[in-house]
Amino acid sequence: MRKAVTLAAVALTSTLALGAAAPAFATGTSPSPSASRSPDRGDGAASLELSAASGKPGEAVKVSVKAPTGSTALSVSSKALEDVRLSPAGDGTWTGTAKIAQVADGTYGVSLTGAGPDGAKLQATAQLTVKAGVTPPAPVSSLKLSKDSGRPGDKIGVTVRTAADVKSAYVSSDAFGGRVDLKSDGHGTWTGTAVVAKDVKTGYYGVHAFAGGKEFDTVKFSTEAGGGGGGKPDVRPVTPLKPGEHKKPKGSVNTGQAPADTAVPTGAAGAAGAAEATAGAAGSAEATATRD
Repeated sequence: MRKAVTLAAVALTSTLALGAAAPAFATGTSPSPSASRSPDRGDGAASLELSAASGKPGEAVKVSVKAPTGSTALSVSSKALEDVRLSPAGDGTWTGTAKIAQVADGTYGVSLTGAGPDGAKLQATAQLTVKAGVTPPAPVSSLKLSKDSGRPGDKIGVTVRTAADVKSAYVSSDAFGGRVDLKSDGHGTWTGTAVVAKDVKTGYYGVHAFAGGKEFDTVKFSTEAGGGGGGKPDVRPVTPLKPGEHKKPKGSVNTGQAPADTAVPTGAAGAAGAAEATAGAAGSAEATATRD
């Protein structure tokens, strides 16, 4: 009798326990779904992907768009892309190919716009970096002289400006006796001093400029050697004699005798002078005879 009661009690207890557990399991929280939006839900979600994050002008880039099925007016635009045309690929996917435009290096935005099945606006963005890969033109080198002319011994300032990565610069000219090396400031400017050669001749000379071992310019430089050579003569001022430095002529005008250090005249002028002197001497003799 006791065993039967005990078994009945156990069965009742088990039933109560199971009944209590069942409601507890039914009201439990089930696992939440993924946070990603499915394109087929039509809730306005959209995405935009590019096959490459960077490229050069002229290269092709594949465009992939995901949007709710039934979306319309889907369009991809960017200053960095040309001729973006999308075609439906099924399952809420649109694809296309675009060409990178001829634009300056930089990062550009790519935008997707459109309308969902319910008319809601669709938007998505991506970025594309354009790297032209074109070597920028080398900076133009220049040569400047502090003077464009000089005499032997004159100092001439020389300045060369070129690319910052150039390893050497110098000028060469016969006016300076050959090559003149320059010093760099580390930022593309080279300076130095050239001296006009002592044995230079009057005339024009070329000053040849070199950067990185290559000649890039030639300028004209004129020299004045102090006379000949076909250039300007070296005219020096004449200092007048002081009164005490004048020489006193010898002889007398009354006697008709010329100073002892006077050169004998020649030519027609000399003959005329000689005749005048003879006439003067004759006149003096006649006057003396009359007095006698």
